Amino acid sequence: MRDMEVEIDSNSGFCFGVVKAISKAEEELSSVGSLYCLGDIVHNSMEVDRLARKGLVTIDHSQFESLRNAKVLLRAHGEPPSTYEKAKQNGIDIIDATCPVVLNLQKNIKKAYDEGDSENTQIVIYGKIGHAEVNGLVGQTEGRAIVVESVNDLSKIDFTKKVKLFSQTTKSIDGFNQIVSEIKKKISNSDDFEYNDTICRQVANRIPKIVNFVSRHELVFFVSGRKSSNGKVLFDECRKVNDHIYMISDLDELDFTLLDGVSSVGICGATSTPKWLMEELKKEIENYLNGSAPEAGTKK
Repeated sequence: MRDMEVEIDSNSGFCFGVVKAISKAEEELSSVGSLYCLGDIVHNSMEVDRLARKGLVTIDHSQFESLRNAKVLLRAHGEPPSTYEKAKQNGIDIIDATCPVVLNLQKNIKKAYDEGDSENTQIVIYGKIGHAEVNGLVGQTEGRAIVVESVNDLSKIDFTKKVKLFSQTTKSIDGFNQIVSEIKKKISNSDDFEYNDTICRQVANRIPKIVNFVSRHELVFFVSGRKSSNGKVLFDECRKVNDHIYMISDLDELDFTLLDGVSSVGICGATSTPKWLMEELKKEIENYLNGSAPEAGTKK
């Protein structure tokens, strides 16, 4: 075996919101054997496939609309009020696994919307347009919230009116602060601007830890689903300190030639990345170093 250190980042892996959702799904599956889930339970295809083999059936909103008298799990990202209304109409039993942090954010946005004058107050959300969590947040405002992905979207805001700013829980703190700074420059009356840092600290606090981890290795594999918003944020931060970092979503994407001449390999991931997948990747690398035939694509 070649002398190479292969280390998994101890701080990577599911956040507590995802752990809660998957635990609820597995608990239900162990007793009844099947369960519907509205949207991918987590933005990681291999974890979705693992749970599908246990009986979790992923459906989209159009399928949800036509479902009757069934049991459906709502994932950590949360849902707008319309989803709960449709469930009640269709006799659907909801297992609500909305992350507590997201749930609290939804309540705060709804309160701000209900208390504000819709003609003169704008609810602005810093987040990814179309993201499941953001859709749930916008739903608290009857669809009227303005979503901005960066300072380039601030032209959507009328700066002569009041602005109440919130953030998707998995966005970067630096990005949020930049939005705040630009709005302060543009707002007509500073008293008309209220901002709420609603970024999850369990997620945000991973940045300095994971940056430190990747800086200690010659080569890094960042394991994440392509649809993970948090994965993109963390990967971009990691790439600032290590050019030799590669994002892979499953074992089939592992390029063994990257290991040539390397003595230190780090494996890390997003809040939607299962620990077992990072462990499988480490096993694949060690098998390769031992001269065993690669088994990329192996699923748990």
